[in-house]
Amino acid sequence: MAVRAVRGAVQLDSDESGHMNEQVGALLTAVLERNGLTADDLISVFFTATPDLHSDFPAAAARELGLVDVPLICAQELGIEGAMPRVVRLLAHIETDRPRSGITHVYLGAAAALRKDIAQ
Repeated sequence: MAVRAVRGAVQLDSDESGHMNEQVGALLTAVLERNGLTADDLISVFFTATPDLHSDFPAAAARELGLVDVPLICAQELGIEGAMPRVVRLLAHIETDRPRSGITHVYLGAAAALRKDIAQ
């Protein structure tokens, strides 16, 4: 079993706690489903949010999904002029038998424009 990393992102329509929980939950669920993972495969998840998001912690959505024993942390993205607004990104460390080339990175909605090279 190898340790791998999975990336993902979603752009929110608005900075509202319920909307953030819904969208981040959808992102995390998509990462798990598209990579054939369960919560037991997660080592840790690192979330970042752009500086214009402050209604809630993105990790709260993971806790609502039942990820209560997975280490989670949140941080703020750099405030780069011209960067896409209202974006939550994640970097999940996982245990999997998939090769690195078999990992599916997930960029939902408009966030797909962030990584056209790897967005699914």
